[in-house]
Amino acid sequence: MSAVAEAPTRTPVTLGGARGGPAVRTLRKDGWWRLPLATGIVLGGATIYTIWAVVQNKDYFAGAALQRDYLSPLYSPCVGGTCVTGSSFIFTFRWWDITPGLLAILLPFALRTTCYYYRKAYYRTFWMSPPSCAVSDAHKNYSGESRLPLVLQNLHRYLFFILLAYNVLLTIDAAESFRMGNGWGVGVGTLVLVINAALLWAYNLSCHACRHFSGGKLNLFSKHPIRYRMWKVVSKWNTKHMQIAWTSLVWVCVADIYIRLVASGTIHDPRFF
Repeated sequence: MSAVAEAPTRTPVTLGGARGGPAVRTLRKDGWWRLPLATGIVLGGATIYTIWAVVQNKDYFAGAALQRDYLSPLYSPCVGGTCVTGSSFIFTFRWWDITPGLLAILLPFALRTTCYYYRKAYYRTFWMSPPSCAVSDAHKNYSGESRLPLVLQNLHRYLFFILLAYNVLLTIDAAESFRMGNGWGVGVGTLVLVINAALLWAYNLSCHACRHFSGGKLNLFSKHPIRYRMWKVVSKWNTKHMQIAWTSLVWVCVADIYIRLVASGTIHDPRFF
């Protein structure tokens, strides 16, 4: 008895069309809500802390008075007119008389906001669109990223290249953290800033935009051996992009907290040599 193959069914998707789920939100019996909840707590906490830290406009630089050269990554590059002595970039906007942290985090915030992974994180957690796999959407309509404000997500591919310059600046900050008074050495803050720079490079180089830049729009890898090798390396990093994204985000906050404690005199920065 021969089996008769059934014709495949297709579900058309139309932008702007109806969305949502059945009367029963989901048939899943597992704790599908735990991951969105944890994501919301960590992402929300990091956002709240960052806003609080840049509004403080103090204790972001441990300088000559402490025989250190530690600048918080939330204030680097320090280009505002109110930057404390020793923390300023090669140029400053003298007309900017409020916290320079707002200028420093503007582009990094834009990069993370438009990041492919972070879109998934906050779409699911805060917009519930959808909250999880096989869980109905909280919205009745769907327009994709085809109009404002979500059409601005396309800026990510350009922000990626701009933020590479930020990584260079934070690497310079890490190198300058070896300066101890009149000489050179290594303190706990040095290790904190070196790890911070390394994690941010890992975050950018594991990015989906970097992977596309390495091997995108190629019909034959055999004709582009260098880009093919780049693509293979970046693809391996890309599989860990989620973990790197979270680790680098949390570590930026850790670095700011540590430097804030040192700069305020709350703790002493131990020196290894």
